[in-house]
Amino acid sequence: MEQQNKQNNKPQMNMPRFNMNWIYGLVIIALVMLYFTQGNEKSSVRTETSYSDFKTMVMKGYAEKIVVNKYENTLQMYVKPEHIRDVFHQGVDKTGKDPSVMVAIGSVDQVEQFINQAREEQKFSGKFAYDNSKESEFFNSLLMNILFFGGIILVWMYLMRRMGGGAGAGMGGGIFSVGKSKAQMYEKGGDLGITFKDVAGQAGAKQEMQEIVDFLKNPQKYTDLGGKIPKGALLVGPPGTGKTLLAKAVAGEAGVPFFSMSGSDFVEMFVGVGASRVRDLFEKAKTKAPCIIFIDEIDAVGRARSKNPAMGGNDERENTLNALLTEMDGFGTNSGIITLAATNRADMLDSALLRAGRFDRQIHVDLPDLNERKEVFMVHLKPLKLDESVDVDFLARQTPGFSGADIANVCNEAALIAARFNREKVGKQDFLDAVDRIIGGLEKKTKVMTEAEKKSIAIHEAGHATISWFTEFANPLVKVSIVPRGRALGAAWYLPEERVLQTKEAMLDEMCSLLGGRAAEELFIGHISTGAMNDLERTTKQAYGMVAYAGMSDKLPNVCYYNQQEYTFQKPYSETTAKLMDEEVLKMVNEQYERAKQILTEHKDGHAQLAQLLVEREVIFADDVERIFGKRPWTSRAEELIEAQQRAEAEAMAERRAKELEAKANGESGDTNQSDSAETSENNETNN
Repeated sequence: MEQQNKQNNKPQMNMPRFNMNWIYGLVIIALVMLYFTQGNEKSSVRTETSYSDFKTMVMKGYAEKIVVNKYENTLQMYVKPEHIRDVFHQGVDKTGKDPSVMVAIGSVDQVEQFINQAREEQKFSGKFAYDNSKESEFFNSLLMNILFFGGIILVWMYLMRRMGGGAGAGMGGGIFSVGKSKAQMYEKGGDLGITFKDVAGQAGAKQEMQEIVDFLKNPQKYTDLGGKIPKGALLVGPPGTGKTLLAKAVAGEAGVPFFSMSGSDFVEMFVGVGASRVRDLFEKAKTKAPCIIFIDEIDAVGRARSKNPAMGGNDERENTLNALLTEMDGFGTNSGIITLAATNRADMLDSALLRAGRFDRQIHVDLPDLNERKEVFMVHLKPLKLDESVDVDFLARQTPGFSGADIANVCNEAALIAARFNREKVGKQDFLDAVDRIIGGLEKKTKVMTEAEKKSIAIHEAGHATISWFTEFANPLVKVSIVPRGRALGAAWYLPEERVLQTKEAMLDEMCSLLGGRAAEELFIGHISTGAMNDLERTTKQAYGMVAYAGMSDKLPNVCYYNQQEYTFQKPYSETTAKLMDEEVLKMVNEQYERAKQILTEHKDGHAQLAQLLVEREVIFADDVERIFGKRPWTSRAEELIEAQQRAEAEAMAERRAKELEAKANGESGDTNQSDSAETSENNETNN
């Protein structure tokens, strides 16, 4: 056992894995070396002479070996080393190895007679032979050339296969496979392991997708009544709402082959590749029918074609779109093939792609509402170890406007925060910190501010809190912070009511609340700063939306100038109307600004107390504002639900503050730093 443990404890060497590229490389190196090293040896001196001179040199005893070539009627006489200078008039070091004399002969028999005579007279005792290597040299040279050029061809074929999609492309692959579809195919949709149970919320979208599943499972139920299977369905919605997940769930429920491809995969640098890949994709799908084709981000190829010839346009993208239109509903039949597509830019798609017969249904996958966010939280909270303080209903209310992807990120961030502070379970405060981290950004604990700047920020944020407290339709206040986070130096947290319709009064109250910070600066500091830039941007955009789109102004009532056509270079209104819009927007903003100043003037004492409390504590909650101003005249359901939560947070903050002061008094600097980081992690803020 000990010996086995010793063997297991030995360091294991990471040996390189065998790869066919090694063989290719070795063959190439060997061929190149053989090809270029032939004849690289030091060449010997070879001279030509007449037959009579040859006879004279043989009779003088200069010949060491004579070789006759019968094919060329020549002979080669190799000179003895001691007679090299007599023949070539230079030393051995300059003549090289085996210097020789080349002689043209008329008859081989004549040479044989002369050699026999020289042997009899003892003038030549060397070797006499015939050269039969001509044929072997020819075949050796031919073989070397075949091997060399054959190796180059093999390497070229290998590179072409890699360019065309790897080893799986085969001999028919290479660069010629560029027109083949890159779609990933799942033989059975169930291989994805995703069903409708994994899709939380989106009840309406799931119901429409369920009908497509029923078509694929039991088509006879519909065809008996004369119905036809839908050609396609387009999933439309903001990013992160689960469009791709829904498509996978349809394939998982139906249990049919599933082809998945992105819209950008159709377009390549080569002309005609996109249309070729579209045709190849549908050809593959026909062999697997009934099946599902899913094209993610279809706006990459389905964007509206230009109606202005002067604009030019991307011909390759338009050719790909034309091929897609033909395949989805052309002369060919695609029975049993359902095309699903997803996009968050449906207004940019070509109208021919959206007509019935191609995408028969447009399924809107919107941001989840309150109840749907609860369902999404329940899905993502399953793998987490939760504390008893976690309230799913409260978390759902704290995340208005969050998509499914955002909620998944919140759950993950909460787990990371809990692990950072070595907690055994994820608590409610961890989720609140995660929400603040995602909305407002990371806390800037090292940002240094002067006392004047800190007081100015406190007055600004207290102005927002005061206005929102005394306006009926403003969102309920949760807390106010002057701790820098992201690009914001301070923020006020609200818990918005989810309304299906927005009234003009509610929008004006929101504008008044946004302008409360700038109004407080002007009233109580005497000068204004750049801290209200984000507030002014949001206010201006909302005012223009009310005037130009919603028809909520006095001089331009009940008109909407919204135009969603892509290739339009002309405003749908005149310059006179544009000037009138600017005047109405300026009037609306100025009215709400004066209203904000009036409210702050009426409650200036309470505002001053609120600002001072912010300077001292940096974070205050709704119950602190209630102690200063009294109970808010308008109470909403959200306020009633969060009232108890805010009291608990305030008590926890007070307890941490007491521990921090005690640690400072005892001189425990290390514990102080730790409590500071714990405190700032709970000072959550949102960009106004």
